[in-house]
Amino acid sequence: MRTIALKDAKAGFSHLVDAAIKGEFVTITRHGKPVAALVSVEAADIARKAMEKKRPGLVAYLRTFPGDAFERNPAPSRPVDL
Repeated sequence: MRTIALKDAKAGFSHLVDAAIKGEFVTITRHGKPVAALVSVEAADIARKAMEKKRPGLVAYLRTFPGDAFERNPAPSRPVDL
């Protein structure tokens, strides 16, 4: 992974794009702190799909278990002092 300052990235942007096309990740920094990354379109699509993927909530996950181990208890709940 290459790290480059923003002012240097401006000067050699076409070379950085070529590196990203080849699969290299380029981190761009401003004042020494990472602020952006230049990656190929394929890598960006993979990251976007991973971020959009919805995970089930706890109840939905527990309902996927086989058997009736997680059915709701019909008895009323106990009072709790807080």
